[in-house]
Amino acid sequence: MPSPSSHPSRRPSRRTVLATGSAVGGTLLAGGLPTQANAADPENAPSAPSSDPWRTVLDDADLVWQRMPKTWYEGPYLGNGFLGSGIYAEPSAEGTDPDTVKAIRFNIQHSEVQDHRPQFGSLFGLARLPIGYFTLEPTGAITGIDWRLGLRDAELTGTLTTDRGTLTIRALVHTSRSVLAVEVTPSEGERDFRWVFHPAEAISPRAAFRPLPEGYAGNPPAETGEHDGISAAVQPLLAGGQHVTAWRERARGSARTLYVHVAHSYPKTTALGRALGAVRDAARLPYDLLAAPHRAWWHAFYRKSFLSLPDARIQRFYWIQLYKTASAARRDAPVMATSGPWLESTPWPATWWNLNVQLEYWLIHGSNHLELDAVTRALSEFRDNLTAEMATAYRADSLGIPRTTDAYLVNGGATSNAQGYGVGIPGQDPPTPEVGNLTWALHNVWLSYRHTMDESILRDVLFPLLRKAINYYLRFLEPGTDGKLHLPATFSPEYGGNSRDCNYDLMLLTWGCRTLLDSAELLGVEDELAPRWREVLDRRVAYPTDANGFMIGADIPFAKSHRHYSHLLAVYPLYELTGRTPDEIALIEKSLAHWVGFEGALQGYTFTGAASMSALLGKGEDALTYLGQLMTRFIQPNTMYKESGPVIETPLSAAQSLHDMICQSWGGIIRLFPALPAAWADLTVHDFRTQGAFLLSAVRKDGVTRWVRLVSEAGAPCVVRHGIEGAIEVRDGRGRPLRYEAADDGAIQVALKKGESALITAKGDRPDLRIAPVEANEAAPRWGLPTA
Repeated sequence: MPSPSSHPSRRPSRRTVLATGSAVGGTLLAGGLPTQANAADPENAPSAPSSDPWRTVLDDADLVWQRMPKTWYEGPYLGNGFLGSGIYAEPSAEGTDPDTVKAIRFNIQHSEVQDHRPQFGSLFGLARLPIGYFTLEPTGAITGIDWRLGLRDAELTGTLTTDRGTLTIRALVHTSRSVLAVEVTPSEGERDFRWVFHPAEAISPRAAFRPLPEGYAGNPPAETGEHDGISAAVQPLLAGGQHVTAWRERARGSARTLYVHVAHSYPKTTALGRALGAVRDAARLPYDLLAAPHRAWWHAFYRKSFLSLPDARIQRFYWIQLYKTASAARRDAPVMATSGPWLESTPWPATWWNLNVQLEYWLIHGSNHLELDAVTRALSEFRDNLTAEMATAYRADSLGIPRTTDAYLVNGGATSNAQGYGVGIPGQDPPTPEVGNLTWALHNVWLSYRHTMDESILRDVLFPLLRKAINYYLRFLEPGTDGKLHLPATFSPEYGGNSRDCNYDLMLLTWGCRTLLDSAELLGVEDELAPRWREVLDRRVAYPTDANGFMIGADIPFAKSHRHYSHLLAVYPLYELTGRTPDEIALIEKSLAHWVGFEGALQGYTFTGAASMSALLGKGEDALTYLGQLMTRFIQPNTMYKESGPVIETPLSAAQSLHDMICQSWGGIIRLFPALPAAWADLTVHDFRTQGAFLLSAVRKDGVTRWVRLVSEAGAPCVVRHGIEGAIEVRDGRGRPLRYEAADDGAIQVALKKGESALITAKGDRPDLRIAPVEANEAAPRWGLPTA
């Protein structure tokens, strides 16, 4: 097998690859496409079929329920990055028949609602707080359901059947108003159904799993009252401030619509007025008028990219992950906590930075949804809060991020532990000096820069923060007797035990120094630390390995089942080691096989990481096998995921594994279809965003790539391994021949200015450029709980 990382002879330098040419200034959506590109857009192409490919794949991906969901892992979910609602049967009272369902629960949770007592740390004193839930209580006994979560409209519709009649339901969480609206149209026998709100105890969910810190107590009970026809549950907080749930029910004809809004304020008590105003404004609108702009937003959201492949179950799963991400993330919303805006019983009521955040946001790049990038925004906005997480001696020139924080990147460690800070000190700090998390999070920021070529991301966020994150490492690097630079003991998530020359940190340090040097050159910065960064690259100790591949560190072999791939980051996602030589390929293969060879502690994201590493090696069958294990062993009926509690990073990272099988663009080369299994003979991708700010569209039929189109948004160097056999033609947006240069391994280099496009086809071929779904190889059940 040829090395998947073979470099074309005319490949541009790393610095050239990173250069923007011209920044897109934060514009993250595809604008007007060239004439040729319009042929792939069914709304612009005069010869387009009457069917809409987006509507076709989205309708096919709808989740359905013909059996009653009993948990969050089974039921529908709605959200907009702030307000979230999970919907399932109200649990039966203890001692009653668990199969008897008397009411339906609509959970009410919000990503901004948290406590503000840092003295108790991020998991208690700064934890996300539960709000409560509504129960929809029919008059009769529930006998059946028929629900559909329509992805295209982000709306739950269907019927609830009882022994007295039916309740027809429509529900959404409005994308801009942040209102839950539930319209219920009852039959005659169900006219007296009712809604009841149940405030939750405002205490950290971790209290159900761990002992309370000394002096910690839950907040006082919520106070419920009426305010000019609007009900509100006001939850006061011991630290000051409040969160408020306000609601109103309006009848129009035979339908009754419930409107709900949540507001949070700290330290002021302004949430009540905001919540009442939001409900008052929304309740003026009938459901259909309220829903119209909501639906329009979602329709436009999906059209930013398109993917269709012949595995029906996986294709549906992919589109559900896009729905889930847009329900859980917005640029201006808090960085996703472990369960997004949906807070259920969990020992992890915070934001986790040693893997969860990174995996949650990877899919936004290829799917062309940078409007959801809260990571870049939050790291920039709250950078000053990270200073307090460092020990005093390092605050002037270093930064880090603890394992867990609240929405404002505060850990609470400054007042909740003996050290007085949140980020550990290498070689000194028991029990777990986990210092690489900020550098890894900044790799996500780097990906946002590379996929947009927006120089402001590089200049204003990535470079200054990465400089301080790497400077923290530089404070501890020391030469050994071998003349190499070594790190004192640090912690590799989540293996256990501290090790010198920990691979997690060495790999991030190497990527960070290389990226700082490239960034400084691009920005025209002559940084005084540049010689030190070069020295690290020249003298850094080799990554510790043994007969089984990569070790945890110099003191700890990889010798037990472990879910995390922290010791393999140089392979994925950093792409510092990619198989340039046979020995490097062998090392990656050996390390991957050894890692996944220990059963016992493997979890879902073990298999998404293994799938992406297999894709790097061009092993599409292996990648599909790993995704298959994920689906059968870990993914829940509604595509959610759990490890002791709800966590959502794994399904989202599985969507990125699909991206890695379909297109990779690391190292300045766009690699189309690098790791497809044989069963995926047909595949369509449209406006897939790559590094260099290119929008890629391509169609594969009967195992042959028919055409590839690239639209440049920034004028960056364009090198593409297109996969078309034999002689090719390259044409511009007007169909005219376009010059290109051949490179190694079937790659070509095309000079494209900002806004220009290139269409690549086999010589003499004039394929149909329309975008359409591919046919499934075989039928598959829908997600949700369809009839068995």
